[in-house]
Formats: sequence, C-alpha cells, structure tokens
Amino acid sequence: MSTNFVSPQMERSVKVGNMTRVQEFVLLGLSTRLDIRDVLFVTFLALYLLTLLENTLIVFLICSHTDLHKPMYFFLGNLSCLEMCYVSVTTPSLLVGLWTGPFHISFTACMTQLFFFVSLICTECTLLASMAYDRYVAICRPLHYPLLMRPQVCLSLAMTSWTGGMLVSVIKTACIASLSYCGPNVLNQFFCDVSPLLNLSCTHVALTELVDFISAIVIFCGTLLVALASYSAIGLTVLRMPSAAARHKAFSTCASHLVVVGIFYSAALFIYCRPSRIKSMDLNKVLSVIYTVATPLCNPIIYCLRNKEVHAVLQKTLHWP
Repeated sequence: MSTNFVSPQMERSVKVGNMTRVQEFVLLGLSTRLDIRDVLFVTFLALYLLTLLENTLIVFLICSHTDLHKPMYFFLGNLSCLEMCYVSVTTPSLLVGLWTGPFHISFTACMTQLFFFVSLICTECTLLASMAYDRYVAICRPLHYPLLMRPQVCLSLAMTSWTGGMLVSVIKTACIASLSYCGPNVLNQFFCDVSPLLNLSCTHVALTELVDFISAIVIFCGTLLVALASYSAIGLTVLRMPSAAARHKAFSTCASHLVVVGIFYSAALFIYCRPSRIKSMDLNKVLSVIYTVATPLCNPIIYCLRNKEVHAVLQKTLHWP
C-alpha cells in the first residue's frame, strides 16, 4: 500500500501554477483625491516642462561653446541628458494618473519602465560620484588635473556609468519579471517601482531581495562613499587654503553639490536599501517625487545656472550687455 505525500512547498507551487498570471497592473497614481488632482497636474506639468527646458539649455550651451569643453562640464552635460531621460520615464505616468485617476499598464510596459528607471538611477549615482572625483582632483591635485582628467579618462568614466547602470538594471529587471504575479495587481505608486512590485509577488522573493541588497551596496553605498571621501578631502584642502576668497569660492561650490548629493541619496537609500517591506506607501511616493521630480529640476540650477562661466556663455548666446 503506497501513500502519496505532498509537501507544503509542492502544494504552494501547484496552486501558483494553476493561477492566472497577471497581464497588467493598475497604478493608483500620486493622489486619488479629486479636489487636488487638477492642481497637482498643472503643477507637475509645469515642473516637467521647466526641467526639460533647463537641461536642454545646459546641453546646448556645453556643446556649442568651446569655453565649456572641460571635464566638469562634460559630466554636467551627461547629467543633464540623463535628467531629461529620467523625468521622461516617470513623470508622464504621474501626469496620466493625475489626469485620469488610477489607470492600467501592461506587464511588458511596466517592466520596460522599470528597466529604464533602474538603469538611469544607477547611472546617476555613478555620475555624481565621477563629478565628485573631478572636483577632488581639481582642488586637491590641481597640477595633476590635466593628466588625471584627460578626455580619455572622462569618456571612460561616463561610459562606465551608462553601461554599468544598464547592466545592473538588466539583472534586477530580469529577476523581478521572472516572479509570479497572480493575486492583486494594484500598485500604490505613480510608476512601476521595485518595492510595490515585490509586495505583489505571490512567490518567494528571496533571490530578488538579495540582488536588490547587493546592488544597493555596490551602486548606492559604493558611489556614496566615493562622493563623501572626495568632498571630505576637498574640505580639508579648503581649510588649509591661505586665501579667504579661495576658501569661500571652493566651499560654496562644494556645499551646493553636497546638497544635491544629500537629498538624492537620502531618499534613494531609504527606499532601495530596504525595498521589499515599506509599509508607508504614501511616504514612499513623497520620497519618489523628491528624486524623480525635484532633483532633476534643481540640479541644473545648483550645478550650472549659478556658475559664472555658464552665466558668461549664456549672456553671449542671448547677446545680453
């Protein structure tokens, strides 16, 4: 007489296999309150267009004027290109949600949006670290700057940032797309993000969580350490400068850079170092707005539009006196 024994794990696998795979998700959007959605739509549309205008202007000025053909502006041009792509990945779905309310997005479209979002956020981390290193070499090792930041090195750093971000995104997106989504399909977010997708999975997510954790350590924490080490060394060098004017100039530049780095990394690390079980989704959405809308808007102002060289080039372009 034989006895058939089915383990709980096998029973769960059979149940999951018999469920219908989710073909689309529902994005709740930034807010479901009808009384404020119109105001938010106009506000974020204006911010989106302003962000595109700012960053397009920066790229045009850098490409069209030889005065700005320097390593610092090369990285700023890359950052501006990234910011335009960045906001164009997330903001349109935010605007659709504010205009129509909760809306459907196909599984393929959701994974595509996730891929570009993760790729760009990882690229931005590496670019910010590269820009911090550039400032470190310029201030702490000025005599070696032409050698250490020659065009080949700058191009290699930029290419590594873009290709590295894409590689990490391929791995993360593949892990998330391979999960089974067979239950609720409502994402309490305005775009397809890692944490809401993991919370909807009806299968074990241990491997995906491990990939998220490793990528957070390597990309977020690694680049943050590079940025902090660079600015710390700059701070020590600035304090030893004999000229008060030189100290003020270097400190004001690095302080503004640190503000951007601090805001971006604080919001991103809070979410992506612990992505699977964030209970306060409203807080999650507020933080997402900070690094998907506010940071791309502020970066050109802080990095470029306050810069005297950029001001001079802009005046020359517009034929101001």
